[in-house]
Amino acid sequence: MATPKGVHSLRDERNRIRLHAFQSGEPGIYLEAASKSDCEDWIAALQEANSEGLQRRIAYLQQLIMEIKDNASPDEVHQILPLPEMQSPLIDISKFLFEPTLEFSLACKELVTTPRDRKPNAFVQITVIKPTQQSLTRYSNTETVEGTRDPVFLTGATFPPGYPIYEETRVKLTVYDVKEKSQDTRSFLGSATFAIGDLLNSEEQTLTINLSPLDGSSKVGTIVVSNLKMGENENEEADQTPSEAASEKSALHGSALHRTINDAGKFSLLDSVFKNIIWKVYRLPTANGRWLCVREQMAESTLSFHIPKQLIELFIQEDTRRLQDLEELGELSSHWDTLRQNVTVHYQQMISSYQEVLAELNKFSGSSFKSSCSRGEKKLEFVPVNLHLQRMQIQNNSAKTDGVYDVVTIGAPAAHIRGFRNGGLRRQLYRFEGEKRNSAYQYIYYSPEDTTKAKEVITNIYKLHPRILSNTDLLLAAARHHSSDSLKDSLKTLSEITEQFVHTFEDQLVRSALLALHKARPSYVNKKCSTLVNNLEGTEEQSENSERRSSNVSIPHHAEYDEEDWDRVWVNVGKSLNCIIAMVDRLLEQNDCRPECEPNSSPADQSPSSQCDNWYEGLYPLAVTLKDCVNEVINRAKKAMVFVLLQDCGSNIPQALALHQRRDIVFSQALAGLVCGFVIKLHTCLHDPGFLLQLHTVGLLVQFEGLLSTYSEEIGMLEDMSVAITDLQKVSFKVVEAQLEESANADLSPLVTGIRDFYTVEVQLPSKLFEVLPQVIKDGKLLRVHPVFFNIGINEQQTLAERFGDISLQEIINQENLKLLHKYYKSFQEKLSTDCLPRLQTQIDLKELFQSLSENIQARKRKNVEILKITASICRRLNGIRFTSCKSAKDRTSMSVTLEQCVILQEEHSLHPDYFVRALDCMRSSYAKETMNDTDDPETDCDNRPTSSHFYPVALLLVSSHLLVVWLILSLALLLAKYQ
Repeated sequence: MATPKGVHSLRDERNRIRLHAFQSGEPGIYLEAASKSDCEDWIAALQEANSEGLQRRIAYLQQLIMEIKDNASPDEVHQILPLPEMQSPLIDISKFLFEPTLEFSLACKELVTTPRDRKPNAFVQITVIKPTQQSLTRYSNTETVEGTRDPVFLTGATFPPGYPIYEETRVKLTVYDVKEKSQDTRSFLGSATFAIGDLLNSEEQTLTINLSPLDGSSKVGTIVVSNLKMGENENEEADQTPSEAASEKSALHGSALHRTINDAGKFSLLDSVFKNIIWKVYRLPTANGRWLCVREQMAESTLSFHIPKQLIELFIQEDTRRLQDLEELGELSSHWDTLRQNVTVHYQQMISSYQEVLAELNKFSGSSFKSSCSRGEKKLEFVPVNLHLQRMQIQNNSAKTDGVYDVVTIGAPAAHIRGFRNGGLRRQLYRFEGEKRNSAYQYIYYSPEDTTKAKEVITNIYKLHPRILSNTDLLLAAARHHSSDSLKDSLKTLSEITEQFVHTFEDQLVRSALLALHKARPSYVNKKCSTLVNNLEGTEEQSENSERRSSNVSIPHHAEYDEEDWDRVWVNVGKSLNCIIAMVDRLLEQNDCRPECEPNSSPADQSPSSQCDNWYEGLYPLAVTLKDCVNEVINRAKKAMVFVLLQDCGSNIPQALALHQRRDIVFSQALAGLVCGFVIKLHTCLHDPGFLLQLHTVGLLVQFEGLLSTYSEEIGMLEDMSVAITDLQKVSFKVVEAQLEESANADLSPLVTGIRDFYTVEVQLPSKLFEVLPQVIKDGKLLRVHPVFFNIGINEQQTLAERFGDISLQEIINQENLKLLHKYYKSFQEKLSTDCLPRLQTQIDLKELFQSLSENIQARKRKNVEILKITASICRRLNGIRFTSCKSAKDRTSMSVTLEQCVILQEEHSLHPDYFVRALDCMRSSYAKETMNDTDDPETDCDNRPTSSHFYPVALLLVSSHLLVVWLILSLALLLAKYQ
């Protein structure tokens, strides 16, 4: 053992260390260690802690200072590390605006620790030295690789778009040895510094740099820096056939599409929807000895606030129009007029409440997402919790298995501020329907389907009426200009719209509502009273018949009401259209038979029947008749449907409007997430003809994965979420061309229109991207979505629910949505072939997946997460959108998303099985550190954390079922003894 100057240390067989100072006469000091390894660590530390070692380190630092003085001006000698001479201007290394500027991976070789026979647990800290500043910026670090001298780090470094990094920028890499992971005890091994320009200009863009220890004397190993070039095919394009190149181009990932937008119109659809993107990059080994480049992106969505604000404005407009419609009902009997007045007051209060919330949201600035700690803020109750996009982009040039996988994470759409004491929407709506049935003797009961149909009729009135008027004017304009082609086109469009208008009123609900409204008039009530007085003077049989006729309130009928009058008015619309069609055919036939008008002939030489102006004169009275008939139908039908909607609040007005508001809140949260998912899916698959065909033929599958328990408040959240997702079935999407000038701001935010239960979301695309769409989508066809929701509780509260509670709600939801998923797949099989679906490496038949899913749902296994795995696989194979939710979209959601990503890497991209756990730990490490430091329970609200006092008795009972039985017996015995 080398003896350092001034201190002598020896280890004996009892793991004792003897310290002896040569120049002092004091006896030696013995230190006893607990183990041999601890003793060796102490010896190594004491060997370094001596005067010779300190002098060596001081000399090395002096040498560094002298180098700084030689290479820098007197004003720059205070810099920590030597920087290259500044060049003007700095050389920018970014290639594309929407791609990371630089990404590199790290590995170390031949690391040496003290003692030398110990293998280090290494990790690297990355620090950036900016050429324009005189300080170090700690940027990121790798994961810890344990027990090896040649660690290969899976986590790399990525510099996002817009980060100020140049060829002159220097990066410092510091390698540490982690001795105690739990206590974060680490020791410095060595460091290395390189310039970005050296990396990019080096051969194969790889640098191997020696690590420098503090004293600069010993060699502690090397570090290898490799530039990652995601998006570049590394000389493989020459080996591709044109068909392979085309198929690869059809699967463009997000960054490539970004470049397309940037080159085409300098507008980015995603920039209008996502912001504050966090980037991470990994380099993972495959089973065949190759490497995968994996890039993770997590982005906030501006739609978290943009969609709720639009919806609240639409709510206010619709409710204001509802008040106007109630006033336009005309005179009503005292009973119905009182109901109308009460409903009006409550609607005014709700409108005022919505206006206050909208004003607060318009004032809001800062982050574009709502954190879980803000769930209790009333002004943010329409905003979804933690809405983010989680994207994983994979590149494997050797196997050509590139891919992009998106998951939208969102907190469960629920009305947290309104509480769950009475359950969620699903339970409350069921109770309310029961109360409505029981109060049918006071009001007219209409089922939820009838109420929805009434809203649909009103929606069609507001949508089709202006289109009929405008197309009628276009028809007259074509007749005035004597344009045959324009006349035919206008007539075709007018016929289609008018036929749709006529079919809207075929439902029996319109007739029954007209009769009900007639019965509510004061004239009807007065006549009924006089009839009853006259019947008292008549025979007993006539009196009984009169009472029998007046007793049926739900289906009112009056002998003097002409039921055929509505049929005549309704049918007149179709007859007026037929007259217009006949007139147009006759005019066109006359135009084909008669000789063309001579351009030089005077109007006096032509008969009136052959003049061109007769087209307009012949069609004008028919067009006026059509408009009058349409207005008459709308006047009657609209009042009847408003009267139907008035009955919806009849039994309990405060409760009805409270449910109304709660449903608006959860729908707003769910719609914001849906629009976010639709935009990213359309953007990613814009060049995939199979997806676009599937989109406009059968619609888009939207799969929500829930991780809520069926215990305590989360039952109410689950009920709210299930209703919100069901309401998304009424949402349609429409892709429109953005009308933007070159100098305008690129605001491509989606636009929401419509009324409750019938919303349309318009997604804007720049002209260059809009051109690649199929013609049927460019023509404005509405694109349907098919949401399905599967939930499996996975936390400790679900354990309590399964042992002592009720999980029937979860089972019912899963069974209902299995039917919806089967229905969508059946529609797909009937209309499309599997050529539209993506090509995945694991060729699992969809029928087998559906069979396995059905078996797992029927099995009723506890915490059967296999259901979630199968539904996610089905969704990916059917080109669907994936959503993952828990209470706050934090802890459980992140665990689910990262596990799904690693499963995809292993099944679809051949991730090496030995690296599965390491890759999973890398993806989870940063999140786990951040959240666990914030609070002991990341899934619990910051302000409303439940106390644990109620959990401990139950936890003791969970130890054994025998303890539960004993506790029940003793409790019963004590209870009996007390009463005896």
